[in-house]
Amino acid sequence: MQTAIVIVFALVLIGLHLWWRNRYKGIYEDWKHARTSLENAQKRHYQEAAQIEAEQQAVFNSMAEGVLILDQTGRIQLVNRSLQELFLLKNEVRGLTILEAFRLNELAEIYKRLPAEQTVTGVEMELPGVTARWAEVNAAGVKDRSGTHHGAIMVFHDLTRIKQLESTRQEFVANVSHELRTPLSLIKGFVETLLEGAKDDPEVTTRFLRTIAKHTDRLTYLIEDLLTISRLESGQIVMNRHQIGLSSEVALVVDDLQSRAREKNTVVQNDIAADLTASADSDRLHQVFFNLVENAIKYGKNNGKVTIGGRKLEDGKVEISVCDDGPGIPEESKERIFERFYRVDRARSRETGGTGLGLAIVKHIVSAHGGEVWVSTELGKGSTFFFTLSPE
Repeated sequence: MQTAIVIVFALVLIGLHLWWRNRYKGIYEDWKHARTSLENAQKRHYQEAAQIEAEQQAVFNSMAEGVLILDQTGRIQLVNRSLQELFLLKNEVRGLTILEAFRLNELAEIYKRLPAEQTVTGVEMELPGVTARWAEVNAAGVKDRSGTHHGAIMVFHDLTRIKQLESTRQEFVANVSHELRTPLSLIKGFVETLLEGAKDDPEVTTRFLRTIAKHTDRLTYLIEDLLTISRLESGQIVMNRHQIGLSSEVALVVDDLQSRAREKNTVVQNDIAADLTASADSDRLHQVFFNLVENAIKYGKNNGKVTIGGRKLEDGKVEISVCDDGPGIPEESKERIFERFYRVDRARSRETGGTGLGLAIVKHIVSAHGGEVWVSTELGKGSTFFFTLSPE
């Protein structure tokens, strides 16, 4: 009897054990499934959050304007790529204050004004650095529904190019005014002298009229060059390109300048091969050769030599050179001689009748042909001007 009871009890225990084990397995599987689902949900959430952040960052980084976002304590929360490039930021600036990140009191003052003014617009400032750079700052405070200040957003517009263009325009206007004023003043002075009685002396009248004619011609050349520069820059001049024999084109220019070469007893030598050709507008190319050869004669030695050469480069382009034996160009002037009105020796240039626009015109015409122009020079040993043209 007792044995039967023990056996029954054992069977009951075994049954309970099996039931609890199956129940535990079910609970464990449910827990495991729930945990997997939770992990997957969290993973999707993190992926979606990362994707949203990446999309936001992509939007910020695609903006041409620099963007700076600050929290309620004035610490940086976000900067985009344009702002990093504008301020030349190399280190991480998140979590820093404006002063810590940018070292600009003006910028910090703008942030301080926001709680009271809410928006600050149109503030121009010069940025620190080796090269001159400017930016315009527009800022707005961020508030919640209760009006509590929660931070700010600042947008930066790069004004560097605009400022450079303004400076170039001002310099151009000043140079034009100066170049026009000089011959006009001389013409006016000689005319007044003639009207006051000098006209009664035929010899003086003739000398004065010749001087007036000389400066009138200078004004004409200056205006013509200004119009040419304007038309080239605005794209109004269309390059009618076709295959040109470069040697024959140079021969025409040399023939045009023979009288000036004879005045200085200068030998002008055309070393360009007869079969060397390039694709160019003949009228504009004639202008390039004329300006370069005329300058070489003008600034070369008396009893000197000017050599025009040409060769075909490995990339198929044609390289032309105009070499003189003049005084050379100072190193600091090499990069500036192609600027409008820039002269290495202003007094000498005016004496020789230059407008200061010849090399600027050369650069524009060569650029319009897809070429480049540069100079190699050594003080006391002359200069060689190079430019390239496409073969087709």
